[in-house]
Amino acid sequence: MAASDTETAQQQIDEIEALSSIYGEDWCVVDEDEKIYCIKINDCLDQPKWTLCLQVILPPGYPAAEPPIYQLKQNLGESILYLWVEKIREVLIEKAQSSGPEPDIKKTSEEVDEDDGDDFVLDCQPIHEDPVKMLNYITSGSQEVDEELPPIHHGNPITDRRSTFQAHLAPVVTPRQVKRVLEKLYENKKIASATHNIYAYRIYCEDKQTFLQDCEDDGETAAGGRLLHLMQILNVHNVLVVVSRWYGGILLGPDRFKHINNCARNVLVEYNYVPSVEESSKQAGKSKKTRKDNKKRTEH
Repeated sequence: MAASDTETAQQQIDEIEALSSIYGEDWCVVDEDEKIYCIKINDCLDQPKWTLCLQVILPPGYPAAEPPIYQLKQNLGESILYLWVEKIREVLIEKAQSSGPEPDIKKTSEEVDEDDGDDFVLDCQPIHEDPVKMLNYITSGSQEVDEELPPIHHGNPITDRRSTFQAHLAPVVTPRQVKRVLEKLYENKKIASATHNIYAYRIYCEDKQTFLQDCEDDGETAAGGRLLHLMQILNVHNVLVVVSRWYGGILLGPDRFKHINNCARNVLVEYNYVPSVEESSKQAGKSKKTRKDNKKRTEH
């Protein structure tokens, strides 16, 4: 497999894992071999009136060279085409008015078992040193300034086959704060003894309108890049997420990445960096009702 094909395949894997974590039971694998997936979308009422199924097919060249192929399936009896067109137009306008593309990210990147080797390695350099020491090296070029230690929050752990995963979150606006949070976490003997402490952070630089972002695998191949990809999809910023894994002696294969993403998403939802799927749908419903009310007042 060529390097570009390998990178494209890895990008697809990352996106599928992130979307599965985000949408949970509403995400469905129709045909894994053919890369066909379905996302169920409804209005989140107790008895949903509107339900839509977005079925997507990922061609071999997606996302670099080929667009996804999709079908929208909606319950019968409703005229829906106008709403679809206007919603797509709304998304395109929002995209056109947003800032330019984010800079390329050099990701850092190893559980290796028979089923999941290094066939798909993200565009990053493995860092086998202490993550805190590495950040110390990165920030040493600038003048030393005391940074306030941000509050650190801990998510609920997930245990599967004797392996335990737990996410930690802190608001950050500078790389030095990232370093201070990591140092503080490593003072905890339990966290310091974890088999892997995977992390990713995104900091929005308002003056340059760009993102400062990075990630670390801490020996769990490609896990940092997948975590960062999830944070990019969720569009969170000014936050550091660390996921600790205590290995229990049983290989989990790809399930370990699902647990890492789920831990991260859960803690981001818990501390209001991203709304839950239910809250997003309810907010969308309120916005739609507001637009309708404004339109009625204008007509009268």
